Amino acid sequence: MTAAGAGLPAPAAGRPEAIKAIPIRHWGRWIGAAVVVYLVVALVFSFIRNPNVDWPVVWDYMFKPLTLHAVWVTLELTFLSMVIGAAGGVLLAVMRLSDNPVLSWIAWVYIWFFRGTPVYVQIIIWASLGVFYPNVFAGLPFTGIVFGSTPAGPLVAHIIIPALLALGLNEAAYAAELVRAGIISVEAGQTEAALSLGMSPTLTMRRVVLPQAMRVIIPTFGNETISMLKTTSLIAAIGGLELFGRLQQIYAQTYQIIPLLVVACIWYLFITSLLTIGQGYLEAYFGKGFGEKEAEAAEKRAAKREAKAAPHV
Repeated sequence: MTAAGAGLPAPAAGRPEAIKAIPIRHWGRWIGAAVVVYLVVALVFSFIRNPNVDWPVVWDYMFKPLTLHAVWVTLELTFLSMVIGAAGGVLLAVMRLSDNPVLSWIAWVYIWFFRGTPVYVQIIIWASLGVFYPNVFAGLPFTGIVFGSTPAGPLVAHIIIPALLALGLNEAAYAAELVRAGIISVEAGQTEAALSLGMSPTLTMRRVVLPQAMRVIIPTFGNETISMLKTTSLIAAIGGLELFGRLQQIYAQTYQIIPLLVVACIWYLFITSLLTIGQGYLEAYFGKGFGEKEAEAAEKRAAKREAKAAPHV
């Protein structure tokens, strides 16, 4: 006779054992990864052992004063060009979004022109400004009233000026679209709420919209900064003394082309790595709290779904 038949309570059912899940072995992935790693290591090893690289020359020029000065000029050009581009981009983005059709049309034409022509061509045009306008006048157009004039030649005699004009104005066209995308990403209710509190449109843009748009703008601006760092190498076309231009002048005299190109690549990779790290910190700063809010909202939505699905007693 069983315990149940004798009137005794049936023993409680024991907890089932945990399922021992055995992951599927993807041997094809491991073999493919091993082959790729092997090929990459072989390529790096062959490059390092290549006698044509001439590593003693590379290390000799890596930290020479002229190379370090060229690196500083490259950083200076990158920083100033991005400042010009960021300021111009914000202005153009606001003009594009303006209800004034004249301002919107002017911004559109500017962006159309600078995005539609290569930056290499723009650099040469700005360096040849004296050919188009031998003298630069300050006055009122179509009136004949002139306040002063100066020859255009001395203005572009220093390579830094046409370089900044070309890089900065070209970057402003791209930055305008990035800023406009960031502004559009902010909910319209934010602007309406600020205006209802009596804030002016300018103050609303500066205090409400742009701070929220930075979460979208910063990652793309980080990419633009890295791209600008590499774009400065085009200044070599007008005899610039930035990193690539300076090293190009050197190997044109010494014929040590490959070692000096390796020097340029190492410096560009080093600076790009630093900018990438800085970009990560900026993204974390401006995106602070956004991920937490999204996670909290997702948890609330999940809790509501569970409450609806739970059976009513």
